[in-house]
Amino acid sequence: MSIITLIKALPKAELHLHIEGSLSPILMWNLAQKHRISMPYNSVEEIEQAYQFSDLQSFLDLYYAGADVLRDEDDFYRLMKDYLDACDRDNIVHAEIMFDPQTHTNRGVGFDVFMPGFLRAIRDVQENRGMSVKLIMSFLRHLTEAAAIETLKNAEPWYDNIHAVGLDSSELDHPPEKFERVFSMAREAGFKLVAHAGEEGPPEYIWQAINLLNVDRIDHGVRCQEDAELMSLIKHRKIPLTVCPLSNLKLCVIEDMTEHNIVDLLNAGLMVTVNSDDPTYFGGFLNDNFIALHNALGLTHSQCAQLVKNSFAASFLTDEEKRTWCNAVDKLLEQTGSPV
Repeated sequence: MSIITLIKALPKAELHLHIEGSLSPILMWNLAQKHRISMPYNSVEEIEQAYQFSDLQSFLDLYYAGADVLRDEDDFYRLMKDYLDACDRDNIVHAEIMFDPQTHTNRGVGFDVFMPGFLRAIRDVQENRGMSVKLIMSFLRHLTEAAAIETLKNAEPWYDNIHAVGLDSSELDHPPEKFERVFSMAREAGFKLVAHAGEEGPPEYIWQAINLLNVDRIDHGVRCQEDAELMSLIKHRKIPLTVCPLSNLKLCVIEDMTEHNIVDLLNAGLMVTVNSDDPTYFGGFLNDNFIALHNALGLTHSQCAQLVKNSFAASFLTDEEKRTWCNAVDKLLEQTGSPV
């Protein structure tokens, strides 16, 4: 079996996906027309051409502008449903999906609008396909910790539908230590914890996320390689890294995919995983990221399988569910005669 065929056939988990970052140009255009929102684009093609970024902030500027077309419950349903349909195409059987409440509440769209839309789409997919989904509520780090605490409190009626909290948005000049108190509150409330660190920010931000926020996972984390002691700690404690290759390329964290360090991190024994981050903005969903890695780095059958198994091991599934899916990966390799 070719590596591309294997990538498509493997069951997968995706752990680093921003639902607002899966907004397609066509859906953005259609919702702008629906709500009669004026945009600086005259066609879907012009929106697509705008998806060129020099750094994280240039992406975020368009990301937040695009989110403004999301106004009512059905908009959020369509957004989530589109991504879950893409999961079906990529054989993603489990997804842990980030959403940014403050992106919406700051413009007057409340939890009572977006949560029912998200949950309705998730229910539809679970009833029809049996896919499992967990939601991660992320705080915007360019805003204050007080605003994050307010968001955590406002989310209380929806706690049963939220599995974890995270930290995203502009990394530079917004270190994890800024959010130590709200993460402690979230842990006490029973949530799992994740945080973006070490993408544009330095390895010190990863240290802070581990030591001050006590996270269960690091989102991105590719700059850990700059600190041997940090690498050793991450390996020893088996702290997962949710790496997003096409995102790193699109945001100029690397200049060429051949420079990506994910295979080096994998070979060093770190629990790295492959994810799509904001797929419609960064040029590819999960399978596209795997294929890009293979094309640039010669990703092997065994490396591909290990990255997929890591995604299940790093997930917030039960231990039994993790074993079931990892066994499914091994069984597929055995059935297809793929090298291990």
